[in-house]
Amino acid sequence: MKRTIISALMLLVAVWSVAAPENEDGSRLWLRLEKTNTTATVTGVKGTAMTELQNYWQGGPVVLKRQKGMAADAYTIKGEGGKTTISAANDAGLLYGAFHLLRLQQSGQSTTGLDIKEQPAYTLRILNHWDNPNGTVERGFAGKSIFLNPDPERMKTYARANASIGINGTVLNNVNAKPEALTTESLQKAKAIADQLRPYGIRVYLSINFASPIKVGGLETADPLDANVVSWWKDKVNEIYKMIPDFGGFLVKANSEGEPGPQDFGRTHADGANMLGKVLKPHKGIVMWRAFVYKPQSRDRANQACEEFVPLDGQFADNVIIQIKNGPVDFQPREPYNPLFTSLQKTPMMVEFQITQEYLGAANHLVYLAPMWKEFFGWVKPASLKAMAGVANIGDDTNWCGHHFAQSNWYAFGRLAWNPALTSEQIADEWLRQTFSNEERLVGPVKQLMLDSREACVSYMMPLGLHHIFAGGHHYGPEPWYAPRGVRVDWTPPYYHKADSIGLGFDRTLAGSGNVKQYPEELFRLYNDINTCPENLLAWFHHVPWDHKMKSGRTFWDELCHKYDDGVHQARGFLTVWDAMQPYVDQQRFDEVQRKLRIQARDAEWWRDACLLYFQTFSNRPIPQDMEHPVHNLDEMKQFRIPISMYENPPYGYTK
Repeated sequence: MKRTIISALMLLVAVWSVAAPENEDGSRLWLRLEKTNTTATVTGVKGTAMTELQNYWQGGPVVLKRQKGMAADAYTIKGEGGKTTISAANDAGLLYGAFHLLRLQQSGQSTTGLDIKEQPAYTLRILNHWDNPNGTVERGFAGKSIFLNPDPERMKTYARANASIGINGTVLNNVNAKPEALTTESLQKAKAIADQLRPYGIRVYLSINFASPIKVGGLETADPLDANVVSWWKDKVNEIYKMIPDFGGFLVKANSEGEPGPQDFGRTHADGANMLGKVLKPHKGIVMWRAFVYKPQSRDRANQACEEFVPLDGQFADNVIIQIKNGPVDFQPREPYNPLFTSLQKTPMMVEFQITQEYLGAANHLVYLAPMWKEFFGWVKPASLKAMAGVANIGDDTNWCGHHFAQSNWYAFGRLAWNPALTSEQIADEWLRQTFSNEERLVGPVKQLMLDSREACVSYMMPLGLHHIFAGGHHYGPEPWYAPRGVRVDWTPPYYHKADSIGLGFDRTLAGSGNVKQYPEELFRLYNDINTCPENLLAWFHHVPWDHKMKSGRTFWDELCHKYDDGVHQARGFLTVWDAMQPYVDQQRFDEVQRKLRIQARDAEWWRDACLLYFQTFSNRPIPQDMEHPVHNLDEMKQFRIPISMYENPPYGYTK
């Protein structure tokens, strides 16, 4: 007892000894180094790298050196003879090396005697902004587009933040592109943004509407094999490159969800992509052609990417890259990898991750996504890809992302695009030290919270392979019962969960939709058998009987109940961990994160109660006695609605 009291007193003394940090609003992201009072000694190649070091470097002399024979963007950092030398083949490499040095300084690591060699895994590391001409952001939860009326200082911070983690490309507009993106007025605006980003090694790209020759050019067709259409695209591309000489190229969503494409004219994806690739090639531009395609009333939406693109394997031009979402449906909290990644053998591919939390609690839930992306790389070899793209979570909110911890996903995407071998723990550690502090009493507990957060979210939303059971009209809360007349069946939860008196889940075995056959033989055999299928994907691949015995010894129904309840308790636990961090975090950010975590804990209850009470009407089994029972009833859950506007930009004070 005496020892316990002494320990408690020591903890209190330790807490009291921590000076209260000054309030911060999150606008500086992880770039929180203060400018030095005296200019650091930096010599060699002049440019943005030198400016960054002169402003923020607090160590000894640094030499910036151009060195031939190195890969683009690669750099070395060597410390010897009382100075540090950063060498690279290009300005971007020197800038990345400078930010690496500053990262070491900011996170309290040694900056002497360094011997570092870094080379990016991918030459293309791109953010996709789903920003619309009117300033709204599709699946954006952090305010309006930063590109609507670009503020020079904010654009500089945006550019610096991207360069600090190695991102070198930005798609300025929504994949559901409006034709006006290619008007001369819009292109002039894109030029102004490109000029602001260029000093930081960032090239701009544009999403295009495939019907632009009709809607902008006044032609009667957008057939990619029509000579007049090809001529129109050539002229438009020449116009773009006169304005933006280092323009990166086009991102294209075609023949998906009602967007126009080459199939409207009896042509293939390859016909459309190759036409654009041909007109871009003289300018060294590329085409990123999305493989997100599905038709209404399909037997299994997860099958369609392979069905449409595998027959075209090897037919795409060498400057066309097929951009594939990490999973086969749509950025769900957990999915297997998209089998197109192992089905295409002769076609360049890139992965598309979603940084914005469309299906993961928007800007209300703390969900660190690096573990999800690392899970993907456990299936798909990084070397099999040519590039990485991430759907941005950035808006004009003061803290950029709507949730202070959502900044970590922007950061993690950039770091993994540079080096997919980095661990989730390494990245979280870096980000916390730069964004909050090097205080170990904060870094340790909060890092663990971050590492646990994605699995907790899966548990309280859609455990054991459940997917896409969100509310109609938005992707925030649960509505597994949503199935009104007149709505496409593949836009309703029952299409995915298939709940009935027998069990729950989508049968994708050979006896069902046959989706398992799109995977390599080893995985096909694993997934096709309910007894060997990983339990975290069980309801993804199987219609699981309610009494199926799980590894825990419980029935599937009891395991489902416990998973939901575990997720609720984890979400509550995150709030407890954060409350203990108050001495180490400025009051403003502490309060704002605390409010979000309270919302997350309440939302976790909402998910558990709505899903278990609804699925119980099919299972006809009791909620296990050794867990917390739902605190609401099903009728209450079915009456609850939130406005779509609240989903798109949920306020801090949101409560149900």
